[in-house]
Amino acid sequence: MKIGNLELGPVPLFLAPMEDVTDPSFRYVCKRFGADMMYTEFVSADGLIRDARKSLAKLRLADEERPIGIQIYGNEIEPMVEAARMAEAAGPEVIDINFGCPVKKIAGRGAGSGMMRDVPKMVEMTRRIVQAVRLPVTVKTRLGWDEESKNIEEIALRLQDVGIQALTIHGRTRAQLYRGEADWTLIGAVKNHPSIRIPIIGNGDIDSGPKAAQMLERYGVDGLMIGRATFGRPWIFREVRHFLETGEELPQPTVRERVALARDHLARSVELKGERTGVLEMRRHLSSYFKGLPDFRETRARLVTEPEAEGVARLLDYIEERWGEWDARGMVPPFIYDRPQGEQR
Repeated sequence: MKIGNLELGPVPLFLAPMEDVTDPSFRYVCKRFGADMMYTEFVSADGLIRDARKSLAKLRLADEERPIGIQIYGNEIEPMVEAARMAEAAGPEVIDINFGCPVKKIAGRGAGSGMMRDVPKMVEMTRRIVQAVRLPVTVKTRLGWDEESKNIEEIALRLQDVGIQALTIHGRTRAQLYRGEADWTLIGAVKNHPSIRIPIIGNGDIDSGPKAAQMLERYGVDGLMIGRATFGRPWIFREVRHFLETGEELPQPTVRERVALARDHLARSVELKGERTGVLEMRRHLSSYFKGLPDFRETRARLVTEPEAEGVARLLDYIEERWGEWDARGMVPPFIYDRPQGEQR
């Protein structure tokens, strides 16, 4: 599979952009486990133009992350064009446009998946961005706004016509958020449309090697993007690749392996963000790495409240000492978005 001149090999595995999840330290560990291409957290066009510190920080890339795409979102054309130029200057391999985020504060004002309610504007915005940058431009979107407006085939053809180099489709509508099972039938319809020439990447509910193989065989997509299932489980890329190559499922990592990963992840987070922020933003990962251990509630509470890296390191030593021999082969972290509707990101 190629995006522009970027060669990604057969059936590449992509790390989905996820706000407050796919930061540099998490991308670092996902790359270690075999993610072929990754994306930043999505970046606000308005934030970049205002020189907002948090938005600008998302443009910092490391060589070991490559190839990587910067994903931008916004609801107005001119700021998005300017943001695309700023993102290009940061030196990624790809500029990706977010037409898929379903969160109310984004979609409700016409950005993210909200753009699916104004297809002409979506197409014009994409055309202008393609013209403004030299890098390949890709898009991530959904099946449609709701059940009555699943217009992804029309959108795919029109975006291809204005020059995008690849399209990622999440198999849900905006109205679904992350509820229910992803529907890949329309993803397959786009991929197999006789006029589609660009790579189509499938996204939605890829949580195992067998599921990945099933989606590839059934729908013939060019690549797979994995999102929620990576949370607390960056090794899923290794699992999926191994199954695709051998037909065998790998056991989940041992507790000792998870502890070693947590130490490395923590060190990277602290190095990049400083101790206070690095420890704080590791908490969501730490609790998921060890989800399923027996009698773990008290230790988990300490993990997600300990303010210092040295204290977290001592807790990891304790976890390894107490649970190091526990059989963790069936401990699979839960999806990050398995929450009531009102609590969706």
